[in-house]
Amino acid sequence: MRYVVIMAGGSGKRLWPLSRQGTPKQMLPLVGDTSLLRMAFDRVVDVVGADHVWVCTGAAYADTVRAELPELPEANILGEPVGRDSLNAVAWPAAVLAAQDPDAVVAMVTADQIMQPVEAFQDALRTGFEVAEADATALVTFGVVPNTPHTGYGYLHRGAGVEGQTEVFEVLEFKEKPDRATAESYVSSGEYWWNAGMFVWRATTLLAQLEVLVPECHAGVLELAAEPDKLEEIFPTLPRISVDYAIMEPASQGRGTQGTHVVAVRLPITWHDVGGFPSLAEHLPRDADGNAVEGESLLLDARDNLVINKTDDGSVIAVLGMTDTIVVRSGNVTLVCPVDQAERIKELVGKASEELGSAYA
Repeated sequence: MRYVVIMAGGSGKRLWPLSRQGTPKQMLPLVGDTSLLRMAFDRVVDVVGADHVWVCTGAAYADTVRAELPELPEANILGEPVGRDSLNAVAWPAAVLAAQDPDAVVAMVTADQIMQPVEAFQDALRTGFEVAEADATALVTFGVVPNTPHTGYGYLHRGAGVEGQTEVFEVLEFKEKPDRATAESYVSSGEYWWNAGMFVWRATTLLAQLEVLVPECHAGVLELAAEPDKLEEIFPTLPRISVDYAIMEPASQGRGTQGTHVVAVRLPITWHDVGGFPSLAEHLPRDADGNAVEGESLLLDARDNLVINKTDDGSVIAVLGMTDTIVVRSGNVTLVCPVDQAERIKELVGKASEELGSAYA
C-alpha cells in the first residue's frame, strides 16, 4: 500500500519571531489564510487518502497537528520527544509502517514548501510511487527544474534516463548549496535540478540501507516499532544526522546495499522552500520600490525591504531610508535585520532564550 509521511518537526527558528517554540512555522498561515501543514496535507490526501497520511512532528506539537488536521487518525501522528534531524524523521516512520505493512511504499514530504500547480506535484508523486513499487533497489527523490541560479538550495546532478520513464533520471551526485558562479554553471548546463528534499521508497528498502549505513539507527527504530513505550528512552540516543548525508549521498555513490541506486522524478513546478524570510518574501506583494510588505506599515525612501506587521493593536511599522532590511513585528518581539544576515536569526533566537526566557523565543 501507498503512504505519505509529512515531516513537520522543525522549529522554524529562521522565521522568528513569527515562528515560536509553541507555534512553529509549519503551523502558521504564512501565505494567505492556510497553514503550511494544511497545504501539505491537502496536496497529498487525494493521492493516498487521509487514513494513509502520517505526520512526524515534535511531541509538543502533536495537539496542534490534531487540531489542524482533524481528518487524520490519531495513531497517524508520531511525536518526536526531541529533534534528531531528518534521518530519524524518515527512519522511525519507515520502521512503524513496515511493521504494520511489509509492502508499504512510503513518500516523505515536508511541511514547509509551497508548490504550484498542485496537480503537477501530485502527478510526480504518483510517478515516484510507481518507480518504487516497480524497483525494490530504487530510492526516489524529486528534482525541481530551476528557473534561477539559486544559492540557497542544494542541487542534484542528473544522469541518464530510467528505462520506461520519461520523467525519471538517475542521480549521479548531490551538491551542497553553491556560490553564485557555481549555481549559474549548474543551471546553464541543464544537468542540475534543485533538491526538493522529498523521497519515495519501499519501507523495507530504506531499512535495508539503514542497516548497512547507520546500523545503530536501524537497531533503534526497529526496537521503537516493536516497543513504542520505549520512545522516551530510545529516541534521544539515535544518531543525529540528515537523511541526505546518511543515506542518499552514500547510496548515490554505490555505498548502500548492492544494486541500490538513487533516481529523481522531474518536478516541473514553481517551488519554494520557506526556510527563512528571504524565501517568504518571494510570496508577498511588492510595492513600486521592491518592498515586500504585509500588515500596517509606512515606508519612505525605502527599497527592497521585507516588512511584516502581525500585531492587531493598531500599531504601525514605520521605515525610513532603509534598504535590504528585514523588519518583523509579532507579539512581544520586533526583529530588525539586514537581509544578508538572515541565516543568523537562529543565533538571535538562542540569545533571546538564554537572556530573556522562553516567552520571547
